[in-house]
Amino acid sequence: QVRLVESGGGLFQAGDSLRLSCAASGRTASTYAMGWFRQVPGNEREFVARIGWTGQSIDYTDPVKGRFAISRDYANNMVYLQMNNVKPEDTAKYYCAASDKITYKRSEYAYWGQGTQVTVSS
Repeated sequence: QVRLVESGGGLFQAGDSLRLSCAASGRTASTYAMGWFRQVPGNEREFVARIGWTGQSIDYTDPVKGRFAISRDYANNMVYLQMNNVKPEDTAKYYCAASDKITYKRSEYAYWGQGTQVTVSS
């Protein structure tokens, strides 16, 4: 069992930088691949970024490439999403998730946090 708790959301202006954090707990949390997803009401939850259990296979959805960076801190069981030059279209609830596969697929992530809202004004 893995428990995930996100933080770092809030209200931001276009062009701001922010960092989302995900605290993972559970005996085997560090052995999971981690992902960030986001969801706007009325839309499906979409993939944003992923990182493998050893920090390999980092990838991003095209709209955030060059602006967002995913990383993990094994000592503290944390996963981060650094978001630079945010845009109004980045407004969404952001979720941290854990999977035993390195994947883009929402269905293959077994554990999810409760989400943190990011709102970007123009």
